[in-house]
Amino acid sequence: MYETILYEVAEGVAVMTLNRPDKFNAFTEVMHKEIVAALKEAQKDDAVRCILLTGAGRAFNAGQDLGEVSGEDIDFGGFLRKRYNPMILQLQKTEKPIVAAVNGVAAGAGMSLALACDIRLASEKASFVNAFVSIGLVPDSGGCYFLPRIVGIGKALELAMTGEKVSAEEALRIGLVNKVYPAERFMEEAVAYARKLAALPTRGIGLIKRTMYKGLEMGLEETLDYEAYAQEVAGSTADHKEGVAAFMEKRAPRFTGR
Repeated sequence: MYETILYEVAEGVAVMTLNRPDKFNAFTEVMHKEIVAALKEAQKDDAVRCILLTGAGRAFNAGQDLGEVSGEDIDFGGFLRKRYNPMILQLQKTEKPIVAAVNGVAAGAGMSLALACDIRLASEKASFVNAFVSIGLVPDSGGCYFLPRIVGIGKALELAMTGEKVSAEEALRIGLVNKVYPAERFMEEAVAYARKLAALPTRGIGLIKRTMYKGLEMGLEETLDYEAYAQEVAGSTADHKEGVAAFMEKRAPRFTGR
């Protein structure tokens, strides 16, 4: 169905694998379009309650495939608006948890892709490189938005200005990733993590995601008002009713994502 990604759904989890291992899963125009299409497919599919994004082979994603654009006089602004921005915005619009399983290097826009996911898991062999400065460019694909919000402005400026490689251990220390797992069982652990999220109230998680990201841009009063709206919606879901019933009956809840 897709040329540059693999897409498989099992036990509530859509595993989306960037599949250009010979090119370290670098972005092409086709890959951009396919990631957006797969995210939309996952959003519409009630069987999908969590999305796990990873890379084939030794890399997560090495950024733009420069072979695709070499020799061109690039309109950088237009290129980003057409190719990268729709992908990052679709990650935000998808109201299901999106977990980046960073199996290897995430460089340039590949690092930005990981940052745009809701949760980041890393293999002990993973690394992050804000490589833009090495070619005189600015972090894009949401890099200037997500990085300072995740690690703080001081650390974000350091990583963006120096382009230094960040190991998985250091990424965990500075809060860039949520968990680090041994390489030999990385995907097993990442899938297990995603399945735990898939078993939770999917609509509630979608509302949490939407409200928290909106809260980054709003004042306290606006955020309080939006929380009240989101709670009205969440309170009408079947999963809320099931959660309350399970609590009263002293049993584990059986959420359905509705």
